[in-house]
Amino acid sequence: MARLAMALLLVALAVSGASAGSSEAETNANPIRKVVTLLQAMQKKVTEEGEREKELFDKFMCYCKGGQSDLGAAISAAESKVPAVGSDIETSEAQLVQTKEDLKQAQTDRAAAKESMAEAAALREKEAASFAAAKSELDTNIAAIKKAVTALEKGMSGGFLQTDAAQVLLK
Repeated sequence: MARLAMALLLVALAVSGASAGSSEAETNANPIRKVVTLLQAMQKKVTEEGEREKELFDKFMCYCKGGQSDLGAAISAAESKVPAVGSDIETSEAQLVQTKEDLKQAQTDRAAAKESMAEAAALREKEAASFAAAKSELDTNIAAIKKAVTALEKGMSGGFLQTDAAQVLLK
């Protein structure tokens, strides 16, 4: 529509210019011929633009038709996946709940194990202390017995078994 108005404006200008400048227009060419030539050039240009726009429109329509079928296929594929994804979500949620319960149980077990280890370490320390005390007492007693045996051996050089009284008992 705008192009048609532009074409009419050009025709009007050409006609008015032809009547105003009569000497120059008469010497160069016929003004009607100029207008006809301009209109033919314009017609050719408009036809070319129309063909380009038709090609673009055809490409766009092809894209729309192809896009519509692709979109329909994607929608149907997604609709078929909805139940599977829903069940996967439910399964994952159940696994999450189970994992959280397992984590709580593991934390409780870990705390109990640490407490048991602390009690066992305290018991071992107590037993080690009592063993060290008993060992030092027994080592002292053994040393005292060894000294006593040494002293007895020195003091009883002629022990009872070597005497005549012991010989009578042996018979």
